[in-house]
Amino acid sequence: MIAILMGVTASGKTTIALELKKLTGWEYAEGDDYHSEANRAKMHAGIPLTDEDRAPWLASLHEVLEGWHKAGKSGVLTCSALKQAYRDALVGGLLPDVWRFVLLQVPVEELKRRLEHRAGHYMNPNLLQSQIQTLEEPRDAIRVDATGEPQEIAERVLQQLQGV
Repeated sequence: MIAILMGVTASGKTTIALELKKLTGWEYAEGDDYHSEANRAKMHAGIPLTDEDRAPWLASLHEVLEGWHKAGKSGVLTCSALKQAYRDALVGGLLPDVWRFVLLQVPVEELKRRLEHRAGHYMNPNLLQSQIQTLEEPRDAIRVDATGEPQEIAERVLQQLQGV
């Protein structure tokens, strides 16, 4: 099983992915780590990334997923995956029974609160509205309320993944 935790900034992707890793022992990849320095600089400056900016990043993440699949490993990847085209690029060529997208849903006011208290992240909080506007509702994702305690959220995610 490969789980791709998706959602806008501050939805809890990294926190929940790390909890899932603890619960399952799965491989883990932080999508943000695969961004180029140029992409990071743009986001830090509050400049939304273009599809062209994202293409090499998505290709790198696809390679991670493909590597896990070929090695027979389960894993959890964090990636905003805001558009259907991005999700298609991530899982292209992988059989649908191998992966699941998990959309972490958080009310906007809570996202803003989290961003105000976030330290050490390059994402400019001003990009939240841009991400919300860009998000195309996924047709193929498990939806999980990502408010509450991270371990409980991770357990809910795992239950839903196992119920698929």
